[in-house]
Amino acid sequence: MRTASIARDTKETRISATIDLDGSGQYDVQTGIGFLDHMLEQLSRHSLIDITLRAEGDLHIDQHHTTEDTGIVLGQALAQALGERRGIQRYGSALIPMDETLTRVALDVSNRPYLIWKVDFTRDKLGDFDTELFKEWFQAFAFNGGLTLHVENLYGTNNHHIIESSFKALARALRQAIEIDPRKADAVPSTKGTL
Repeated sequence: MRTASIARDTKETRISATIDLDGSGQYDVQTGIGFLDHMLEQLSRHSLIDITLRAEGDLHIDQHHTTEDTGIVLGQALAQALGERRGIQRYGSALIPMDETLTRVALDVSNRPYLIWKVDFTRDKLGDFDTELFKEWFQAFAFNGGLTLHVENLYGTNNHHIIESSFKALARALRQAIEIDPRKADAVPSTKGTL
């Protein structure tokens, strides 16, 4: 089974997560940040990765550490659950509309972390959540999950739609990339023989 459990305790946050890559999109997420919970629920539902996550962080300071560290923990769990990355499709992409917004994600589960982030916001906050923290989450997730990840908002005016379409596009691209290829289920998808 492609599952993993990760716990991370620092002076700033205490986070535990369990994921099942072959799940059905079931989630139980509590970070103390409502909007982040909503985005991680979207990630689970649309990737079909089951996610259970608990986070306690220094929210009395701000939401930065909790947001970034959930990306770290979920990325580490993804990497652990993938193991040698044997049999996966490896590449995934998605083009996700949400009302007036269109966002594209392309990724390679290559174990070569990189983030291209072409997402701009017209507001500094969504509710009480700093919009600049979304890039921090995506970067932490990509670098700890071993993803080459490109996220590009092609157009849109509603900041909520822009970020939600980004998470949904990540989810759909990830679902595609981590799917087992029945024609090569025993092989690492690389001419090098390793990822």
